[in-house]
Amino acid sequence: MAITAAQRLSPARIRIMVTIFFFVSGFGFSTWASRIPTIQQELHLNEAQLGVVLFALPIGLMATLPVTSALLSRKDSRKIMLFGAIAFNVMLCGIGFASQTWQLVLFLVCFGSSRNLMNIPVNAQSIGVQSLYDRSIIARFHAVWSLAGFAGAAVGSVMVSLGISPTWHFVSVALVLTALCLYAYPGTLSQQPKTRERRPWFALPDKKLARYGMIAFLSMACEGTMFDWSGIFFRNAVHTGAKGATIGFVVYMTAMTLGRLTGDRMANRFGIKRMLTYSGVLIGTGLLLAVLLPYPLTAGLGFILTGIGVSCVIPMVFSMAGRSAGMTSGSAIASVSTVGYLGFLVVPPLVGSVAQLAGMRGAYAMMAGFGLLITVLVRVTLTDERPTGGTEAGLLDADSLEL
Repeated sequence: MAITAAQRLSPARIRIMVTIFFFVSGFGFSTWASRIPTIQQELHLNEAQLGVVLFALPIGLMATLPVTSALLSRKDSRKIMLFGAIAFNVMLCGIGFASQTWQLVLFLVCFGSSRNLMNIPVNAQSIGVQSLYDRSIIARFHAVWSLAGFAGAAVGSVMVSLGISPTWHFVSVALVLTALCLYAYPGTLSQQPKTRERRPWFALPDKKLARYGMIAFLSMACEGTMFDWSGIFFRNAVHTGAKGATIGFVVYMTAMTLGRLTGDRMANRFGIKRMLTYSGVLIGTGLLLAVLLPYPLTAGLGFILTGIGVSCVIPMVFSMAGRSAGMTSGSAIASVSTVGYLGFLVVPPLVGSVAQLAGMRGAYAMMAGFGLLITVLVRVTLTDERPTGGTEAGLLDADSLEL
């Protein structure tokens, strides 16, 4: 009989090791996002051109989805996760060395592919860790990802102020993150597939989960837009200059992180429907404030409201989807996250085209509509409920997890 993970290492230790990979994902992605204005300037790209370039990320993601699905049906998830994490850091270095637009596009395609190879197994690992606990802990992984994003943005701001090029910035970050992955890998869960049957390429939601998927899509579209365009909005619409371009991103990430750290308590107090309703209002109001009053103080306040609004939509939607009848918790969460992740990667590149036609303020006004639409969908389709702790029968069986 195989020795289970719970018998070899404590659940807390396993949880920490898996959390490190969430940190690597968040820190690495925000490292790239924090230097988008600098790279845009170095390559002399306008907003429309940058939007086209940013499409390389979802292209890389979509190209790798069937490959990742096939690998997970045949191989240990943590091995795929480690390979994806190392490739992710290598591609981050490559982005820094890109001196021409076609090189940037090529590395971004590979960056998106490697991020997919890391993130899907990481989420599978988090579901495995959840099965070792009798209370919900998945939302905490999202909080760590946000903390890592904030830390990466803060480091990026320092690098900009010191005049350090993206090349050496990305190389130094990649070396540290790779070392963290190698350290954490032995303490993660071995999730061997039980069969080698072919699985569907995409986990699409059924009709009952479609409403959760749409809310996730809208929220993650706003989140992705803030990642990719907040620095450029502050530079071009708020006119803070190159050195002040990262202020908006740092403010946004700070607010989102604090929101996720306190989100479970607020959901227990107000209920999920009311909390999601408030979230949509905060997103829409915050973005409109930045659009209508594009000054450092008011735009910063708007980004704070947006960060708080975005912070808990995905964890709460996952919580509701995980309790849906007709699917296991893991399958339901995977279905909703697939649709939501498309919003995170596909919508932000379109913002560049809108910005070229209507300006950055016009593009952000469109995203404010996304936030308000979240409120409409929540009020029309969801019934009020409060989150409940504990694992569910659909989660991975702890006895099938080995070290």
